[in-house]
Amino acid sequence: MKLNFRVVLLIAAAVFGILFSIPSLTQSQHGAKVTLGLDLQGGLHLLLGVKTEEAVNSQLKSVASGIKNFTEKNDILIDGLSVEEGTVVFSALDAEDKAKIDEHLKTIHGAAVKTSGESYSVSFKPEEVEKLKTQSVDQAIETIRNRLDQFGLAEPVVARQGVDKILVELPGIKTQQEEQRARELISRAAKLELMAVDEDRSMRVNDLSDAEAATYGDKILEDALQPKIKHLVNEIPILDGTMLTDAHVGYDQNNRPVINFSLNSAGAQIFGDFTGKSVGKRLAIVLDGKVYSAPVINERIGGGSGQISGNYSVAEANDLAIALRSGALLAPIYMLEKRSVGPSLGADSIKASSLALVSGFVLVLIFMVMYYGLAGVIANLAVVINIFIILAMMALLGATLTLPGMAGIVLHIGLAVDANIIINERVREQIRLGIGLKRALQEGYSKAMRAILDSNITQIIACTILYVYGTGAIKGFAVTLSMGILASMLTAIVGTYGIFQLFTNRIEKSKNYKLWFGMTRKVN
Repeated sequence: MKLNFRVVLLIAAAVFGILFSIPSLTQSQHGAKVTLGLDLQGGLHLLLGVKTEEAVNSQLKSVASGIKNFTEKNDILIDGLSVEEGTVVFSALDAEDKAKIDEHLKTIHGAAVKTSGESYSVSFKPEEVEKLKTQSVDQAIETIRNRLDQFGLAEPVVARQGVDKILVELPGIKTQQEEQRARELISRAAKLELMAVDEDRSMRVNDLSDAEAATYGDKILEDALQPKIKHLVNEIPILDGTMLTDAHVGYDQNNRPVINFSLNSAGAQIFGDFTGKSVGKRLAIVLDGKVYSAPVINERIGGGSGQISGNYSVAEANDLAIALRSGALLAPIYMLEKRSVGPSLGADSIKASSLALVSGFVLVLIFMVMYYGLAGVIANLAVVINIFIILAMMALLGATLTLPGMAGIVLHIGLAVDANIIINERVREQIRLGIGLKRALQEGYSKAMRAILDSNITQIIACTILYVYGTGAIKGFAVTLSMGILASMLTAIVGTYGIFQLFTNRIEKSKNYKLWFGMTRKVN
């Protein structure tokens, strides 16, 4: 009895599967392990909506801010700069400056510019509006993913669902406190703006309505620490968080947590120019529409750095710094659906699915041995190796095992056995023709191969579609099923054939086809 390359390959696959499955099965601290999904270990499921229209408005404000900085830097006088109903409007006070303004407006990507005398209106073209809406969802997905990665969660799922919705699954969230922190970190806009305080009208801020403030190009904002205090600031910010390069937690002179932030070179230049010509005036540091501080500018501030102070705990300050570093959301998000899966429910899911897996597996093993004899034992061995290979591949690839994923494994057991049944039936047919066992094996495997390949390729295509277009749970099912299909191609077609080749002479000598194939030899 001499080992052939097929048996060697099967042994190598078995060693690989067992070796890399051990950490997952024993929950060892060493080696790669299969990560359990939300439904198996508990956690938080969120479905978020994105207010994509706000992304367009936010971008228009950035355009207005750019126009303001450009005109101030070039000593161009304009009047009435504001954002009204999806359009930036302003007027040039000197007709000779129109050429410079026109050149600047040409640099704004996707802008539609209309002029009437000295008046300008700047909006976005329809295709640019759709592009901005799509980008706002993509950016929200990336930003949320970055925030959660820094939060330290293992294997969070963040995926687009539909046009303007985002699915977030956070396995391992076990307490109300963790859930609250995660939700705040996800939903926080983290929109940082530096805005000039309107010194001329600030004394009357409590008497002004929002509509009246808007006529002056201003808006009224609450104080973050004392909501009863109002601040009157220019509607167009001097700069915003898009120019932020870093944010980290520090401590002030009273040892209270603060957030120190740094700006890029362009932001530092704008910040330095503004503070240089605004000595004695106040600058409001605004985060998510609330004023955290409005210090008086005593001198030009170079270097492009600043500080946000507030009544933070260390954890809150750290979460805010994470949100700022990850970037502001271009559009606000809102909660559409929230589901919490407790760890006990996850444990129940594991117990129930494991019972189904083991029960189904044992019944299949018994059937195969009773109906196909030793050929059934060989098929069962191939299926066992199959499961080890699936677990090993999932561990090495960092895949997440979900409840649908376990259903995929259960389904695959049936499919893998089905492949072995096709092979055994084809081999039986050839044996009954009396052509000799060696040739019967060749013909049987050859004929079975076509049906098995056709079935497996079809299933792989279906799994690919499910993975590309499905959500987290559906993807888990597609991953485990496709891994099982690939593994069964090795074990059922290559491995079992090698084992039969190993015992061909012994089977021929014994003539005991009932023991080996569960049949009585009938030769035509």
